[in-house]
Amino acid sequence: METGPDLERTIGATYQRYRGPLQRYLSAITRDPAAAEELTQDAFLRLITEGRAGRFPDDPGAWLHRVGHNLAMSRGRRIAVADRRRADLVESDRSPSPEALSVVDEERRELRAVLDTLGRSDRVALILSSHGYRGSEIARTLGRSDGATRTLLTRARGRLRARMLASQPG
Repeated sequence: METGPDLERTIGATYQRYRGPLQRYLSAITRDPAAAEELTQDAFLRLITEGRAGRFPDDPGAWLHRVGHNLAMSRGRRIAVADRRRADLVESDRSPSPEALSVVDEERRELRAVLDTLGRSDRVALILSSHGYRGSEIARTLGRSDGATRTLLTRARGRLRARMLASQPG
């Protein structure tokens, strides 16, 4: 296990040897030279982290290519999700009709009424979840374990759904 100056020399030599091939490989995958350069840097940063932790790979070239490939695939997935969700971000220039506003207001009143029938923990967990809090944050707020909070949320959502459906006419 190398440390200090030896590790720095090894990483420097590894960078000189593999930066070009790795960047060309990632350019072929991403078809974006700037993205490939950034992914190459990310892969080498991970190599530095592994080296400092005493886990320098036996075959750094293969390791860098695998890490770079994984980073490129993750980037591709994030871009695909962003592209699919892009339409959700576009806001219409038109204001909602009075009828639509009335329906939304009525749905909110119904939701509040049903939430009021739930227990305090269910209500708090559902509201925090709807505001984007993670399960671990909700668990800390409620003083429960993560597993117990996941169970509570699942059951509370089921109760909310059942009560909302029961409150619907017909």
